[in-house]
Amino acid sequence: MRVLTIIPTFNELEALPVTVDRLRAAVPYSDVLIADDNSPDGTGDLADRMAAEDQNIHVMHRRGKEGLGAAYIAGFRWALERDYDVIVELDADGSHRPEDLPRLLAEVPEAHLVIGSRWVPGGSVVNWPLHRKLISRAGSFYSRTMLGLPVRDITAGFRAFRRETLEAIDFDAIESVGYGFQVDMTFRVARQGFTIAEVPITFVERELGVSKMSGNIVVEAVLNVTRWGLAARWKKLSAGTR
Repeated sequence: MRVLTIIPTFNELEALPVTVDRLRAAVPYSDVLIADDNSPDGTGDLADRMAAEDQNIHVMHRRGKEGLGAAYIAGFRWALERDYDVIVELDADGSHRPEDLPRLLAEVPEAHLVIGSRWVPGGSVVNWPLHRKLISRAGSFYSRTMLGLPVRDITAGFRAFRRETLEAIDFDAIESVGYGFQVDMTFRVARQGFTIAEVPITFVERELGVSKMSGNIVVEAVLNVTRWGLAARWKKLSAGTR
């Protein structure tokens, strides 16, 4: 398999080299694409230096901070143009342990999308207070209930896609740019009739840098999930009355 791991960055000067070093050690055959949103702290320049020293590291310089979803979509297009077989999403901050990636890749032959899950048996979260765990679990429960998806960790951001899975998605139709992007992608994959698998991972709260999570991102996700869920129910109801 030709594997590409996409790492979106915005002000990840401290965390990025640590994460990339761990990834290259855990899965040395994976190429790396750093998609930097014009970080003012110099992350993009650091990425260029890393790429100059390692031919398997590539850098995409974007105009500015346009959201996680936009960065991943740009990375997906880049990967498909270069014929990668598996495309991985990985956070730069170390919360997704690169050492868990082989477990995700092992499931790719059996599933079109593999999710590294915090909330299946064997999964765990380190250094999160109780209220963060409750918010995450509640968000996943609400999303999977509204959308009718049997996915325990639907908001998870550690993922491996088969090439054909992404080829079937209309990137231009994706509306979410923040927290809801992962839910949006899961919903679209499921509607294509593709297989989704979850494998347990250990999620570790970042120790370097600053979290990008905000209240606006969460509100966007809740509103979109509600709208998608109601639209799906209305479509099903309308089809049943014909």
